Amino acid sequence: MKVITVKQPYASLIAEGYKEYEFRTWKSSYRGELYIHAGLGVDKEGMKKFEYLHLDYPQGQIIAKCKMTDCVLMDEKQKELLKEKDPIVYQGAIESQSKEYGFHLEEIEKIKPIPAKGKLSFWEYEEK
Repeated sequence: MKVITVKQPYASLIAEGYKEYEFRTWKSSYRGELYIHAGLGVDKEGMKKFEYLHLDYPQGQIIAKCKMTDCVLMDEKQKELLKEKDPIVYQGAIESQSKEYGFHLEEIEKIKPIPAKGKLSFWEYEEK
């Protein structure tokens, strides 16, 4: 199954249902089931910003399963929609001046963690 590696705290925000979009500088035509892998990288400022949620932040593990249903250009209209949805969770994307795409994630479900090494872009995890 396809996997995308996400830094903490953002991987846990996705797994817990706080974040429905993951942002990248590249466009994707992929649609379908996707694992969320919590990478070894940590955004220290992000960790401080979301400490009030008291979430667990595993690293080096696949922690959620979802469906990627769309890939949208983060234009001003899309940024406005995210600002209405949750200006704290989506602050970075809202304020970004670079060209980014939002991968829309639905049917997010936290799963029993699966240890795995992450990779760049999408990668395949062979279930055993």
